[in-house]
Amino acid sequence: MGDRRRGATALLAGWGGTSPSTAEVLHPFGDAEVTEVVRTRPDRGVVARGLGRAYGDAAQNAGGVVLDATALRGVRHLDVERGRATVAAGTSLDDLMRWLLPAGFFLVTPGTRSVTVGGAIASDIHGKGHHADGTFGSNVRAITLVDGTGAVRRLTPEETPEEFWATTGGMGLTGVITEAEIDLIPVETAMIRADTERASDLEDLMARMDARDDEYRYSVAWIDCLATGRSMGRGILDRGDHARLDELPPARRADARRFDPHTVISAPPIFPSGLVNRWTVRAFNEAWFRKSPKRREGHLVDIGWFFHPLDLITGWNRLYGPRGFVQYQFVVPFGQERAVQTAVERLSLAGTPSLLAVLKRFGPANPGPLSFPQPGWTLALDIPVGDPDLHNLLDGLDDLVLEAEIGRAHV
Repeated sequence: MGDRRRGATALLAGWGGTSPSTAEVLHPFGDAEVTEVVRTRPDRGVVARGLGRAYGDAAQNAGGVVLDATALRGVRHLDVERGRATVAAGTSLDDLMRWLLPAGFFLVTPGTRSVTVGGAIASDIHGKGHHADGTFGSNVRAITLVDGTGAVRRLTPEETPEEFWATTGGMGLTGVITEAEIDLIPVETAMIRADTERASDLEDLMARMDARDDEYRYSVAWIDCLATGRSMGRGILDRGDHARLDELPPARRADARRFDPHTVISAPPIFPSGLVNRWTVRAFNEAWFRKSPKRREGHLVDIGWFFHPLDLITGWNRLYGPRGFVQYQFVVPFGQERAVQTAVERLSLAGTPSLLAVLKRFGPANPGPLSFPQPGWTLALDIPVGDPDLHNLLDGLDDLVLEAEIGRAHV
């Protein structure tokens, strides 16, 4: 590996920017180099890193070795007939969409395209279509893994189910993923046919989702967690399906699968702490809620805008300032809706600012022991660091989720 074996010391942090640590970073350019590094068994071990979009410290290894896998990229095989692609683990979802959408294929995606395939498997990411398509790992047919001994293994859910599902959602604990074979979603266009509606409060919002989510492939709701009184938990519900070619205006059909998104603005490199607070977020929430139509059906939305609006802003995490932010996400079983309502009430009464408060419904879980989704309601929050009472609030939400799980067990 030459000079690459020596690497360089770097300060690494997750996307939330809250817990940086220093590690030696190596940049392998091939699967064999990954194997060589793992076999040397460096002190404090090895962990793989993709594009650094994990919110916590998942892709860090203080005092150890971090493998930057982003050079391991590219589509190695595309089976058009089966709708299946074999890709290097360092390939970003952004690259995949730019390559595959013109060919008529899409894939399970979270709220950003800046995620590698290896990271998507290790985190077992989910998106707006979990109730229909499951997690990313549920659509993986095979994984090539360099395990802790340096051995190269091919894992499949049929032949090696325990190892496969321990790797899917395993956060790199089983080894370094170098390649994956994934099922794709056939599409006719790069557009979503979307329905948007406003809900007056959380009860109204959840009733709408419960009644009709199964009619759509994708569903997500934004919640105003600072609204109080009769408007508590008001939100905007967006649902949609892939648009067919005949649903596009004739003038747009010639390049119906064109996908070439660009960032619109870049967040300044330095942002003061405290800018994201209850007053600025309350003003934003009011404007965001009012600008949304009360009901709009069948409008065409670009895939990038529907799934990844934050990708339009380069470095949007810097908006939270140098102290950073945490993402808090929980899931409670169906039948425990009161837990979601109580959580939103606590957030509202505490004045906890969250620009992103996203509510979704999960479908069936996969066999992964560390995979996060299970059937139920999930709420995700991005919260700035700085409030001295934040840990007490989050500890209380932990207790609330545990009580909901216990309540399900006794139903």
